[in-house]
Amino acid sequence: MASVVAFTDDAVLPVSLVFDALKELGNGATENCKPQIMTEVSSLSQLPLGSSSVDVVFTLCKSIEFPSEQLLGEISRVLKPGGSVLIYKTSDSSTGESDKTTSVIERKLLLSGFLEAQALQGKSNLPSELYFGVKAKKPSWKIGSSFALKKTTKSLPKVQINDDSDLIDEDSLLTEEDLKKPQPLLAGDCEVGSTRKACKNCTCGRAEEEQKVEKLGSTVDLNNFKSQCGSCGLGDAFRCATCPFKGLPPFKPGEKVSLSANFLAADI
Repeated sequence: MASVVAFTDDAVLPVSLVFDALKELGNGATENCKPQIMTEVSSLSQLPLGSSSVDVVFTLCKSIEFPSEQLLGEISRVLKPGGSVLIYKTSDSSTGESDKTTSVIERKLLLSGFLEAQALQGKSNLPSELYFGVKAKKPSWKIGSSFALKKTTKSLPKVQINDDSDLIDEDSLLTEEDLKKPQPLLAGDCEVGSTRKACKNCTCGRAEEEQKVEKLGSTVDLNNFKSQCGSCGLGDAFRCATCPFKGLPPFKPGEKVSLSANFLAADI
């Protein structure tokens, strides 16, 4: 048999209203129960009940400030884990004001740690009185309780191997060329031999040496060269595109072309 406690801030609490409210829970264990009745609870600072000793708590409120946050804490203390609380309030006002009061009670219950706060339909015990209520539940766990989380194990997909299938030997797919040992590449010497030329991206100085040889060779040939246009000695501004004196300093006709000592020196 479930233990039920019913209290109010008024001097009178109708027992018939308590049993009608318990039917809202839909729990057969509360039909034949004998509830404990307490009145004028607003004057108490603590309920005279043990912790986690009650299955259902019913409260009938007439005052706007009832139940207080302190009383809701006491209700949570005396309720067993998973227990229910029913809070009914008397009203003779309009439906809109009742809905507003119901939402306030729901918010108080949620802030006090209760779960599944839900408004109930209004009841009329007397023609002049209307009751509307809210029900909620205490969590089924206790404060400070813990439990271990199950780790999900990732299983690898199973590969179905058919032993009857024909397998090909991997070595049979290799040719004689594949089996030959590759010859290691020799480190290039930038073709600095006597009969080799400088590579495209030469960094050893072979390209600079070849350019010096070409310029010196062209200087020897230019000593006996005769200008056909007469403008070769005036400088690059007056020379044609194919002039062999391109890049050399101006000179007088018949004068031997000579280069300065630092002409072939690098600028860098």
